[in-house]
Amino acid sequence: MNPAPLTIRTLTENDIDTFHALRLQATIDTPFGIVPTLEEEARWTREENIARVCETDRQAVFGAFDGAALVGIVGWRREARQKLAHKSHIWGVFVQPAYRRAGIARRLMERAIEHARASGVEQVQLTVGASNPRAQSLYRSLGFAIYGTEPRAMCIDGEYFDEEHMLLMLD
Repeated sequence: MNPAPLTIRTLTENDIDTFHALRLQATIDTPFGIVPTLEEEARWTREENIARVCETDRQAVFGAFDGAALVGIVGWRREARQKLAHKSHIWGVFVQPAYRRAGIARRLMERAIEHARASGVEQVQLTVGASNPRAQSLYRSLGFAIYGTEPRAMCIDGEYFDEEHMLLMLD
């Protein structure tokens, strides 16, 4: 699969149904990489998804499209409170399994970082599973550094998963 024909763009209200379907797939495919369970993600209404996806001065969700098919996503959110407004957070990074190892997650992350920089934030944070070395490697290659580990950050069917907290300084 050649990532060149893929389009990376900000999602709009017209993408809500495909966004929701991809998020549902993510809960099944990588339950340790996404916080909501399938049942929790399925409860999001169309209106709630529009509110969390549509671009504002404090948030955006970027999608990778193979033609009309949404194959990857990454969310970006800036802190709203004045004392925290210098920070932003990456969330919901997911690429369909058939499209992995083709540089799509990198392109999505680069777009989110570019957007964060243009917004004027000074740092971008994210969390990644401590047992996910491929994702950690990607984030390190983009300049993120681990600043802490949260033990037992998630519990899935009685099994605990640690998460690494990573930070990219933009200033």
